[in-house]
Amino acid sequence: MPELLSSHTNPLVKQIRALQQRKGRDETGLFLVEGIHHVGEAIEASWSIETLVYAPDQLTSEFARSLVDSQSLRGVRCVAFTPELFRSITEKDNPQGILAVIRQRHLGLDDILPKQLYFGAALVSPQDPGNVGTILRSLDGAGADGLFLLDGGVDPYHPSSIRASMGTIFWKNLVQTSFEEFVKWARENGYQLVGSSAHAKIDYRAFKHGEQPLILVLGNEQKGLSQDQMWACDINLSIAMKGRVSSLNLAVAAGILMYSIFDK
Repeated sequence: MPELLSSHTNPLVKQIRALQQRKGRDETGLFLVEGIHHVGEAIEASWSIETLVYAPDQLTSEFARSLVDSQSLRGVRCVAFTPELFRSITEKDNPQGILAVIRQRHLGLDDILPKQLYFGAALVSPQDPGNVGTILRSLDGAGADGLFLLDGGVDPYHPSSIRASMGTIFWKNLVQTSFEEFVKWARENGYQLVGSSAHAKIDYRAFKHGEQPLILVLGNEQKGLSQDQMWACDINLSIAMKGRVSSLNLAVAAGILMYSIFDK
């Protein structure tokens, strides 16, 4: 049985608490991943694991224990916590006993080629990390290849984004850049830009995709796409609202549009 760390003042505990805030993630280039499935996906996708933290008594599955064993054999720092200390650093109500400190990846536009990304989505200044993670999950389900986050907005490595992505963040191209640079790159590489707006005149069900690589462009939760951003798109589509509401949640709208456009 490994010696269990129990001190709340240990430097590793302080690091984990710091990484729960954006400032800590931005300063270190690290982020947290919690839970058996999510940690397993990160390992399988060959992301750089800096430290693996676990509570031995809570790792009841053979798969979970194998994650720790495999990383230990690879020389990754693996630290056992007491159940009480582990619960103090987790954001889950029922923690599964495993958490990883992982190095972020930052792709640039020059790292992406049309042959690697035929279908994708772009979000302008998204404000809800859960929406970003959910859209990554839907994007993966619909068979698309990457997500562009434009003009700032929420941190994609926020714990809520990681959880909502259900591990898909480790498998999809993720690029953060400006709207202007994104449009320039898309034009140079032959992408069709399809915007989404409540003000668009064309119903999404009327759109027929050809052979051109395509990126769906969505505005943020509060403002949607600006008029200039709509003009930058080749076509803009709307989702008809038949009830009293004037719009859908961003992730819901993105899922409807991605399955309609990509899954054909």
